[in-house]
This record gives sequence, C-alpha cells and structure tokens, in this order.
Amino acid sequence: MSGFLLRLAISAFALWVATRLVSGLSIDSAGSLLLAALLLGFVNAVVRPLLVILTFPLTLVTLGLFLFVVNAAMLGLVAAFVPGMHVAGFGSALLGSIVVSLVSWAASAWIGPRGTFEVISFERRPRP
Repeated sequence: MSGFLLRLAISAFALWVATRLVSGLSIDSAGSLLLAALLLGFVNAVVRPLLVILTFPLTLVTLGLFLFVVNAAMLGLVAAFVPGMHVAGFGSALLGSIVVSLVSWAASAWIGPRGTFEVISFERRPRP
C-alpha cells in the first residue's frame, strides 16, 4: 500500500511541476491535483495500452514520435474528467505530458520495483 501511495505522490508532484512550467496547464486545488494523479495512473494503466496497440501502424511510420501524441491525449482525457484541471490546447497537453513523463521518470528512479526507496551500497572487497 505504501508503494501505491508513493507512486501517487510522485505523479501528483509531476503534475504540480507541469502546472508550474507549462502556461496552458492549470489545476485549481490540491484535491483536484490528487484526483488527477490517481486518474492519470488509471488511464495510463488501462486506456493507454489499448490506444498504443490501436495506433501501432501510425507509431511505426512516425518512428515512435506518435507516442507523444498518445501521451498528450491521455493528459487531455484526464483533464476532461477532473473538475478543476484545465488544459488550454494540444500544445499545452503535449508539453505537459513531456514534463510529467520526465519528472515521474526522474523521481521513480529513486524507488524500486516494490515501490519502496532502494539503498544501494557498494562494499569494497579486499583483493586476494
């Protein structure tokens, strides 16, 4: 359960950073921010894989660049369902999805696959 909450906090933080950096993206309250983070996780787990499969030929032709459009569509879909979240247009959704992806990736690098903080220690072994 703590891993889920940690990933939810990372998503909420990434959305908050995106609202600060992208001018056409805004979230009115902390409750809307948490709801958007929760819904974004659900949409990325359920809807996005289906859309990626359906748009595979277009993604292949564009050498993977169409995945940016899919990510922007997922952010726009979340904004359509969350009261208090506003996306001005496709450009804002595209930039916002890139910021959310980068911040989430950087923050998730500090946690392990079980959703807990990982500590990596390197022991120095004496030479034989």
